[in-house]
Amino acid sequence: MSLVRLNLQTAGESHGPALISILDGLPAGIPVDPMIVDRDLARRQAGYGRGGRMKIESDKAEFLSGVRGGRTLGSPIAIRIENLDHSTWRGVMSPFEVDENASARRRVFAPRPGHADLAGGQKWGARDLRDVLERSSARETASRVAAGALAKIFLGVFGIEIRSGVVAIGGVGPGAEAELTLRFSDLPDAGDSSPLRLVDRSLEAAAITAIDGAFKDGNTLGGICAIAARGIPPGLGSSFDWDKKLDGRLGQALLSIHAVKAVSIGDGIAASRRRGSEVHDPIEHDGSRGYRRTSNRAGGLEGGITNGEELVALIHMKPISTLRQGLPSVDIDTKEAHASNYERSDVTALPACGVVAEAMMALVLADAFLEKFGGDALTETRRNFEGYQRQLSSSP
Repeated sequence: MSLVRLNLQTAGESHGPALISILDGLPAGIPVDPMIVDRDLARRQAGYGRGGRMKIESDKAEFLSGVRGGRTLGSPIAIRIENLDHSTWRGVMSPFEVDENASARRRVFAPRPGHADLAGGQKWGARDLRDVLERSSARETASRVAAGALAKIFLGVFGIEIRSGVVAIGGVGPGAEAELTLRFSDLPDAGDSSPLRLVDRSLEAAAITAIDGAFKDGNTLGGICAIAARGIPPGLGSSFDWDKKLDGRLGQALLSIHAVKAVSIGDGIAASRRRGSEVHDPIEHDGSRGYRRTSNRAGGLEGGITNGEELVALIHMKPISTLRQGLPSVDIDTKEAHASNYERSDVTALPACGVVAEAMMALVLADAFLEKFGGDALTETRRNFEGYQRQLSSSP
């Protein structure tokens, strides 16, 4: 992932022995509660419409390095997440001892439309497309959620919080062009036990009915998630360099989530249909708060820089490309028409997508925060941050 101060590397295949996450760049001295990391891993697995894999796995973060006595050391943090399902796939996905018969039975030869199967097979010369799909699987996002949980812990030290929620599933809920005035407080908190984590709970029965119908038809559903952060100081990001604009960095991170095809910040799409006087947020000065906006149509970002308001974005997820009924495809050996291969999958993963989006937003914000305030140790970062707050209070 392209970050400035932080570096995240993930490794592991969907049915391999384990997933690995290595996060480098967090300051020393951050208190780490492993239960917070495991909670987010569990949230990623939850949600109505998930597939059978979620009944097998029970993701737990095993810290291998970078933490001692419950505090970060400033060195790279390595986390291992065991794939419990590997025990039944050992003959297929072992790094060295692969059973040819077992591997042949699970060979993928008819690529799924909308997935990386065919393009990846062409890129890496794979004749068994499992070589591609195992790493392209959304199972990889567990590694990102673990790293993102650490970023959230770091941001929480400075009063920054992140939430997500589901806005629409399939045709249930507002469409992509609807004007949404969502705030952080509108989104469910991390302890929410709703099966869909919907922002509008009145849609829950209709959404469950839609998911059940898609499951019966062997189909899948996409939708829209909202993500928001509050407590962000103004000044993160840059308006001077194109690659440092925070909206661009955030967009890249959110678009890297499996099946996400569009991201809108603030009013986003709806703003493109209105006049400027109806879009831009009026500025006022409050004696206690300083500068503030009377609305937040910009979603907390102006000119690539945070403006102190809540950061709000919508992510648009297409339907998952693995359909039980299959889609028209081609046998890569015979080049004849063949229904796409089926891999165990979800009907929808929108609640999980929101949790992954929280992780990605946290990583981007933590990176921008460290870019601005620096610090090899948390005490140094805090000192720099407090100095900036004093500067803001005395600025014109």
